[in-house]
Amino acid sequence: MDVGADEFEESLPLLQELVQEADFVGEEPGIRGCARQSPFLFDLPSEWYLKTRQSVQQFTICQIGLSVFSAIEGEANKYIAHSCNFYLFPTTFGILDSEFSFQASSVQFLNQYGFNYNKFLKNGIPYMNEEQEKKIRHDILTGNWRVRSSPDKDQIKVVIDQVTRWLELAKEGDWMTLPGITGFQAFEVQLVLRQALPNIWTVLKDEGVVVKKVSKQHRWYLQNTSCDRESCWKENILLSARGFSVFFQMLVKAQKPLVGHNMMMDLLHLHEKFFRPLPESYNQFKQNIHSLFPVLIDTKSVTKDIWKEMNFPRVSNLSEVYEVLNSDLNPTKNSGPEIVHASRCEKYVETKCPHEAAYDAFLCGSVLLKVAHLLLQKIYHIDPVPKSSFPQYLDVLAPYVNQVNLIRAGVPKINFSGPDYPSIRPPILILSVKRWPVVSEQQVYHTFQNLCKFDVRRLTRSQFLLLTNKFKDARNILKEYRDHPTLCISLYRYWRHSPNVNCLLQVCGIVTAWALLAFILGRSGP
Repeated sequence: MDVGADEFEESLPLLQELVQEADFVGEEPGIRGCARQSPFLFDLPSEWYLKTRQSVQQFTICQIGLSVFSAIEGEANKYIAHSCNFYLFPTTFGILDSEFSFQASSVQFLNQYGFNYNKFLKNGIPYMNEEQEKKIRHDILTGNWRVRSSPDKDQIKVVIDQVTRWLELAKEGDWMTLPGITGFQAFEVQLVLRQALPNIWTVLKDEGVVVKKVSKQHRWYLQNTSCDRESCWKENILLSARGFSVFFQMLVKAQKPLVGHNMMMDLLHLHEKFFRPLPESYNQFKQNIHSLFPVLIDTKSVTKDIWKEMNFPRVSNLSEVYEVLNSDLNPTKNSGPEIVHASRCEKYVETKCPHEAAYDAFLCGSVLLKVAHLLLQKIYHIDPVPKSSFPQYLDVLAPYVNQVNLIRAGVPKINFSGPDYPSIRPPILILSVKRWPVVSEQQVYHTFQNLCKFDVRRLTRSQFLLLTNKFKDARNILKEYRDHPTLCISLYRYWRHSPNVNCLLQVCGIVTAWALLAFILGRSGP
């Protein structure tokens, strides 16, 4: 089901009910962008976070997919999935006028998979974080609100001119309709009209904004005694301006397990766009996410651990993981959980829509159930497993809860419910270059790229650190370049190779030598 701004408010009660009754929620934001500063395998999680934080602040979410999974009562191990695509566009209201970036390659990618740009640009659901909400709430409730964007100003000017000309000839009690003004824009138009003209009252109806000429006394009465009094009405404006953030808070309040695949970037965007601007502190970010979503399950982290053990073929993306688990290679294929699509969500019954947010969210949830059933079968050593249920699945998934996969960093995953685990990366290698006048990191990278993939970091003028995420690559490079005439590669040892340590040892050596010399000269004196 595709949801834009026009459908969103009507669907909120149903969405709230679905989330409250759900066993878990699969998510997949349609995020298109990458870091300005690419993270390195050398980076600690805190360094990775600071680099990626800058990128998240510059790029936007154009679509978010949710797939709400609920066990069907009275049906053994059967689940129903409600999958929705939400098209999003940042709130532009008063002082809020967001700037964001797109990459050309990302646009090409979206075109390839049929992304609906009209839905995104013309009918995107507004959203804001808590800091933005505080600013706009203060401006609206104190009467300091102003139209800022040029297109809105032009439209408002036309509307005010039209109403002003009508007022000159209208009698008290007469009314006129401004057609074609609906949704969030209708609140904006009404707010400006009520501020600019003291002898009118406005009402939003199906046909548009209705303007009625009233006396000042009647205007005061309407503002203070009607069900449409100004304070309630301004709260409705805020509700519309918050848009998808209202549903985000519902999701947080429900405290359901949140499931994603390689979901670290998703969590950064969810925090920045719907909660608060990302903090500078990495630990504060972890605490915030854990308070929002106490149970996170990253299917990438789960499948990485069990894949080799099950002798499954290598895969590179979520769709391939899903295909393997639905194939005869999965020993529990025929006994695992049955998943059906809800009415109005049957798009994915026969159609594969890779990289569409809701489809990927559905794949995440399906992979979770199938992997959990596989783990449960290993415990019982029988198939089918008796009385399989989602609480049982959560029990077997406990070692993976809040363990989120981290791409390109010094550790393979982040622990959101405690300290991060130590690195299990291959050892760092040190490259010493002989008889080359000037060497860059890029040249070193290109020298080894055909043999294996390394991250390269300069240590000194002629020394470089090399790091890979595969132990076999480290072994191969040590063997291949054992007797190379100009490139000497060995294991990096901090106390032996660090420039800081070497500098300290040199200073200590010099001080010791001078002290020894002074002692000798003192002994040989008269």
